[in-house]
Amino acid sequence: MIATISQQDAATNLVASYLKTITKQGFTGDTDASYATRITASTDNSIYQQLPQGVIFPKTEKDIQIALQTAAQDPYLSLTFGPRGGGTGTNGQSLTPGIVVDLSRYMREILEINPEEGWVRVQTGVIKDQLNDFLRPYGFFFAPDLSTSNRATIGGMVNTDASGQGSLVYGKTSDHVLGLTTYLVDGTQMSTNPIDINKAKLIAEQDTTIGKLYATVLDICLSERDAILAKFPRLNRFLTGYDLEHVLSDDLQTFDMSRLITGSEGSLGIVTEAKLNITPIAEFKTLINIKYDSFDSALRHSPFLVDARATSVETVDSKVLNLARQDIIWHSVSDLITDVENKDMQGLNMVEFNAVSADDIKDKVESLCALLDDCAAQQKNGVIGYQLTSNKADILKIYAMRKKSVGLLGNVKGSQKPLAFAEDTAVPPENLADFIVEFRALLDSHNLQYGMFGHVDAGVLHVRPALDMCDPEQEKLLRVISDQVVKLTAKYGGLMWGEHGKGYRSEYGPEFFGEHLFTQLRRIKSAFDPNNRINPGKICTPIDSKDSLVSVDDQKRAWFDRKISVDVKTSFNNAMTCNGNGICFNYDENSPMCPSYKVTGDRRNSPKGRASLMREWLRLQEAKNIDLIEVEKELNKGEVITWWERYQHSRDKSKGEYDFSHEVKASMDECLACKACTTACPIKVDVPTFRSRFLNYYHSYYARPLKDYLVGNIEASAPLMAKFSNVINPIVKTKFVSSLIKKSVGYVDTPILSSPRLEKRINKTHKFNFAHLSALNPEQQNEYVFIVQDPFTSFYEAELVESFIKIISALGKKPILLPFKPNGKPQHVKGFLHEFKITAKNAAAFLNSLSEINAPLVGLDASLVMCYRDEYNSILGDERGDFEVQLAHEWLATQSFKPLADKIKNTQDKNFTLLSHCTETTALPKAANVWQTIFSDLGLTLNTTATGCCGMAGTYGHEAQNQNNSRALYEMSWQGVVNKNKPEQLLATGFSCRSQVKRYEKFKPKHPIELIAEQFISPGSIK
Repeated sequence: MIATISQQDAATNLVASYLKTITKQGFTGDTDASYATRITASTDNSIYQQLPQGVIFPKTEKDIQIALQTAAQDPYLSLTFGPRGGGTGTNGQSLTPGIVVDLSRYMREILEINPEEGWVRVQTGVIKDQLNDFLRPYGFFFAPDLSTSNRATIGGMVNTDASGQGSLVYGKTSDHVLGLTTYLVDGTQMSTNPIDINKAKLIAEQDTTIGKLYATVLDICLSERDAILAKFPRLNRFLTGYDLEHVLSDDLQTFDMSRLITGSEGSLGIVTEAKLNITPIAEFKTLINIKYDSFDSALRHSPFLVDARATSVETVDSKVLNLARQDIIWHSVSDLITDVENKDMQGLNMVEFNAVSADDIKDKVESLCALLDDCAAQQKNGVIGYQLTSNKADILKIYAMRKKSVGLLGNVKGSQKPLAFAEDTAVPPENLADFIVEFRALLDSHNLQYGMFGHVDAGVLHVRPALDMCDPEQEKLLRVISDQVVKLTAKYGGLMWGEHGKGYRSEYGPEFFGEHLFTQLRRIKSAFDPNNRINPGKICTPIDSKDSLVSVDDQKRAWFDRKISVDVKTSFNNAMTCNGNGICFNYDENSPMCPSYKVTGDRRNSPKGRASLMREWLRLQEAKNIDLIEVEKELNKGEVITWWERYQHSRDKSKGEYDFSHEVKASMDECLACKACTTACPIKVDVPTFRSRFLNYYHSYYARPLKDYLVGNIEASAPLMAKFSNVINPIVKTKFVSSLIKKSVGYVDTPILSSPRLEKRINKTHKFNFAHLSALNPEQQNEYVFIVQDPFTSFYEAELVESFIKIISALGKKPILLPFKPNGKPQHVKGFLHEFKITAKNAAAFLNSLSEINAPLVGLDASLVMCYRDEYNSILGDERGDFEVQLAHEWLATQSFKPLADKIKNTQDKNFTLLSHCTETTALPKAANVWQTIFSDLGLTLNTTATGCCGMAGTYGHEAQNQNNSRALYEMSWQGVVNKNKPEQLLATGFSCRSQVKRYEKFKPKHPIELIAEQFISPGSIK
């Protein structure tokens, strides 16, 4: 059996006291010192791990002031703090051993916009894409672009002076900051913006906290001006930490403290508000994808492309391209980046031109295309071809692929993963190709694989060498490579941290700046934070501090992972490989991933959070000498502890006895098991699979709630209940019974069984007769279509199955309804893995027995059909067999609907809107296109719209504990679309989605199949 895991690394009594004190002082946000929250905040998108003592989530600036003012008094003077935004940093900037101040949960308000003057004022928890979605109707955007723009916060961008694509034209974050509000370590509020230097000197004369800061910064920036200009590189990217050069204008007449704070990595104070300039949207865009015979050719050609006055030049190598080809995202760009016949595409430059008028862009594009035609014809510069698009939607698709490629590198097979530690070097663009030749030689000398992509126009290339951090020898190699890269960038006039900040690379600061200038940085840190309490160890330490800078040798995630046995790591690879890229924090409410995070705002309830908790749980179980693989084998054989032992453990739980397993379980309970993470995540973190395994472990030790048994046995009970639907339905509808089910089982809004039931709707020609069918010849068998039943449509939506039978008949085929065989998906969701394996074996045996009959197997419910493909492979392995069940749209895509077009009934409704099941949206992204084609063949129009999760997700929305979240998810993404459409024009492919709409809107959208069968195929055409 598994072990009880007692409290691990509990927060100190001082921290507990502090959290209670700030709440008493009026702190209105959340405070949390639970181990689960601290584990979740202990990592970011880097290789490092640092467990904080606690996490606070302020709601207001006053909360931050209370937190810091309280900490400035005894007995809390030893506490340290680390500001945190999206947690997307690749170098551990937001990791801290102290208290995390997370601004991303609540401080996400856009406060003010002035389109006439071109600025916006925001709280720093605002997400970059959130801001641009707000600005778009005004015709503006916030220019610095990031691959993590759908989860990176403005605060994080400010603190790392973030930049990305198009920085030659649009600059860095610091180029757009008009003013900041920052809270200093003692709680003092400081507002900064460009001011006349004489005014700055007057402030410096004041005997105040802020006056002393101005005096120090003015003294350093003026007296050391020559040394600063001589040392700071003349680069588009120069992330130094404290931007001493640009605090003063070139003419020394303007002073701006904001430039010092921007890029300071949260080491000078907590930035709560930013005033930003905004850029008019260029309405005219053209993207040229240039294909090369080698990556070196792509790099050497880039200066020529910059000279063509392009807005941006992005590059990717063949490794990144090939990873993208294997990902779900490639379907959206495959026709935009096609292969060149008889050529091997080894590099790609994406050249974008932007303009506010068509005339401004036309000549540039035509000139470049003429030169590219000549290059391809003459076989010059390695150009083998190019493609051009001016379609904005297509351009966004290509950049979405480019952005996702960052995460895709982490999904390479094997234990060696491309890592971010020396991946944002910056050199003058004219030196880039030669620099990369040496960089590649360096990595090749260590026999390492790597991927490359980046911003060649700015001389920034992201190079991620593949290392296995669980191997101590390879971890040592990380230090060797880091040292070598620092020297190599210096040789070519660049620096190691061109885009992603210093973080744990801060130790290289003294080497870059030299002792004298680095001492000036330390003087600034001393003035702002004399006791090294704000993000200690980053950038530099105060002058008199004995504290050390963080180092690339410091604690890493792998230090913990290597304590887990290889067998367990391999078995739980779908959790272990999470690299923290954080795409599951995607702010877009119309994106399927991740609904539980979107609705709770709690990172424990995200794929990254759950993967982190699962890894820690595995480590701690093994630390108790538990052989998890062996325990699972026993469980899956049905060998469990006695009910009495489970009762005792559950009694201890009810008495409040701590077990870390309860914290993990709470996170897993919030999961909707929608499976969006399994495809939308570039690493393919698979929460539903490791969640079911965890629940299997957990409930071998603790008793299950009654509702789990209800859900797990739905496929056994539904066929029996369906026979008595006329009796059961009226009873279930009564308030008394509904209330009783809610109180006793925790289940609400029980769906109504179909009446008449399915078997009353079909005739005997649709019934399965194996002997008859197997006796037919293959050509005769090919006339049949086998409908694989599922419990939801067969017993609760029989009209859909009936409609499908009609459509199959209308297409000239003979539908056969297979006997109902439980699929096991509900058992898997609830972690009944022993029972699920038995169910899967039985279903697989039956479906495999049909292989000798030449007829397709087709199912109607996406989640159950995908279970045949995914969960059956996991639980059965080679025993699964080769049967294939198609979804209805997959089979219908092979049929011709044009002959049926003349049988369409005359109707005014020709336009319809389709809302797709989230499983289809992520796993089968072309499904909506299939339905659109079918409708078009029938002379109808089908519109699709992006939506997130409806909030039902199987039985999740029926569980009483989930009601608030279920409704919030529906209102977040679905309700607006539903209300914009007439009920008769709204279609939905998911059973749970249709049930959710019916619950809240009192009408049930049709499935596309129902619409075609019931409204548009005339009775005479149906056999």
